[in-house]
Amino acid sequence: MRPDGRERDQLRVITMNTDFLNTVPSVLIGTGNTRVLCAATVSESVPPFLFGTGKGWVTAEYSMLPASTQSRNKRERFKISGRTQEIQRLIGRSLRATIDLQKLGERTITVDCDVIQADGGTRTASITGGFLALSLAVNSLLKQGLLKKSPLQGKCAAVSVGIVNGQACLDLCYKEDVKADVDMNVVMMDNGKFIEIQGTGEEAVFSHAQLQEMLQLAQKGIDRLFEYQQKVLT
Repeated sequence: MRPDGRERDQLRVITMNTDFLNTVPSVLIGTGNTRVLCAATVSESVPPFLFGTGKGWVTAEYSMLPASTQSRNKRERFKISGRTQEIQRLIGRSLRATIDLQKLGERTITVDCDVIQADGGTRTASITGGFLALSLAVNSLLKQGLLKKSPLQGKCAAVSVGIVNGQACLDLCYKEDVKADVDMNVVMMDNGKFIEIQGTGEEAVFSHAQLQEMLQLAQKGIDRLFEYQQKVLT
């Protein structure tokens, strides 16, 4: 029995609330008790290495608010941790996989992912919600006439899987994550291709059969997330 009573192939309750902010395109995504605010800001400039190339850029920033965890999480004011750097690079890579940067033109879309409440799966929720915020920002550019054609090439979403008490489980909450024998994050496109797979044995090893089982669970969960995304975007 899982802590919240779910079947091992069942996602937590998913919520996706758009226009949470009235300043920029935004999405408040909830996966169980995890809440992440994803907001996309467009600027008409690019990093120096892209000057004059005609290409745009998509990047991401990630942070956890102090009260997002039971014990206060210290703000990263002057130097971000290695964990934060790794997560925001993962989010940025995932979002860039969905967009044609040449069609975006010389502009930057920055997706900020701020964890309001953490109960496992914050990076995967950030990717799933971050893609929605990115899509809303692109739609805004199209409506303003700043883009003639959408540069988006597909959707992306992400979910966690793992081996807990000897069983493969989908969408781990914090209680499962901390005791998992294997922890894995999977990011996919809606064409069935993988963007990234991060899998680690936590003082354990896993077999090829277990890997295949986890990937199948992840694909099942991500396909469901694409359905949620589609409802938001239509």
